Amino acid sequence: MSEIKTLFKNISWVASSQLIVNICAFLWTIAIARYLGVNDYGILSFAISFTVLLGMGTDIGMSTYTTRKLSQDKSKTQKFINNLIPFKIILSLVIFILTALILFLWGYNKLTIEVALIISIETIFICMIKFIGGVFQAYENQKINSIGEIITSVLLLLFTLLIVVLDLGLVAVALSYALAYLAFLIYMVLNMNRSFGIPKFEFDLSFWKDIAIKSIPFGLSIFFYTVYFSIDVVMIKFLSGNYATGIYNAAYKIVSVFVAFYVIYQYVIFPLMSKLYAENTNLLKVSFEQSFKYSLLILLPINIGVYLYSPYIINLIYSSKYALASPAMQILIWTVVFLFINGVATSLLNSIGKELSVTKIYLVTAIFNIILNYLTIPIWSYIGASITTVLSEILILVLMLCSISKTEYRPDFLLLKTIIKLIICGFILFIVLYLINVSLWLAIPIGLIVYILALIITKTIDDTDKYIINELLKR
Repeated sequence: MSEIKTLFKNISWVASSQLIVNICAFLWTIAIARYLGVNDYGILSFAISFTVLLGMGTDIGMSTYTTRKLSQDKSKTQKFINNLIPFKIILSLVIFILTALILFLWGYNKLTIEVALIISIETIFICMIKFIGGVFQAYENQKINSIGEIITSVLLLLFTLLIVVLDLGLVAVALSYALAYLAFLIYMVLNMNRSFGIPKFEFDLSFWKDIAIKSIPFGLSIFFYTVYFSIDVVMIKFLSGNYATGIYNAAYKIVSVFVAFYVIYQYVIFPLMSKLYAENTNLLKVSFEQSFKYSLLILLPINIGVYLYSPYIINLIYSSKYALASPAMQILIWTVVFLFINGVATSLLNSIGKELSVTKIYLVTAIFNIILNYLTIPIWSYIGASITTVLSEILILVLMLCSISKTEYRPDFLLLKTIIKLIICGFILFIVLYLINVSLWLAIPIGLIVYILALIITKTIDDTDKYIINELLKR
């Protein structure tokens, strides 16, 4: 079971980096939110969400397609690198010009335009980083990308502290993002040159066209997913203003810390699934079912804890002026468990050539999300957007399972039985924590003990889990 060892070796690298990244992100999020205040923080949140939406055009799914293709056939690595880097540079220039035109035509004030344009440059850097990272991902080498993320996060934290101490303002915050990711990009390029040689740019237009066509289903999936995950911030700004945007994004930022751990599994599971599809379909099904199970097992107690202690967490991180973010976080936290499970399902469908199904699912969800946001935000503001986000994730889960049920990887009844057991364990944990009503710091060890006992009593850990653990412990 060398695949399991490789999987968890990569998870170890990504987990280590994400731990450091999230600690740094936690600190700079607090510093930036407190320093800027709700209104300016709302402007920054809008700029990030707006440019992320347009930034999808710089990739159009090429990074994901590259990972899948090179996972199956590494002999084409140079062809992909030599052609797609100049292709992405051209796309980036076009998207940057388009972003500037939209911002000017829509009549935003000077500060908003400056911040958005700087963040759009950062988004371009990120898209190029993702492509290079996708190549290393195909080689199941997460070390390079993990170190780069650590460097970027430490730089961002240092820049943030410097900005706060010197009182440099909102534009300086935006510049710090761009500079940190520029350093990340330089690091990735140097490692790419060392591993695969200096790229010799090629302008094979027929290859560009072929890759673009094959990448579009992945790109559309990412775009539609990003639309429904980012459009809420843009719509809140239009319909409720900067203050509501800042409150919503404060809650969302905390939730995104947990969502970031989705990267840990997603970065390593997709190339592995793509490889297994070509080599061992039985193991691919096991990988999907166990990933589904572990996502729910790990995230359910986290969701319950954050839900119960949301007011305390918000006050601890942001201070009382962000107290209104607590109800939003209690709702948004439930997106985390669905996000992980849906991510596993997405990886499975993409790896077996069902990317068009994924695209259709995210298209339906994006439309659903926009319509529901339009109806709920004017009435309930950021609370309406929070509810819409959770309902969108539930819709994705239902559609994903319907699509998977039509393939040979349809989950067994045993998985359903396991899910029921995990829900029972979560319910027990919720009841115990609600009744004892202790502080967060006491609730963590008590909750951990209660949850482990519940897992043991319900016999949720089965022979497959024990086998995987034994494989990991072998030397």
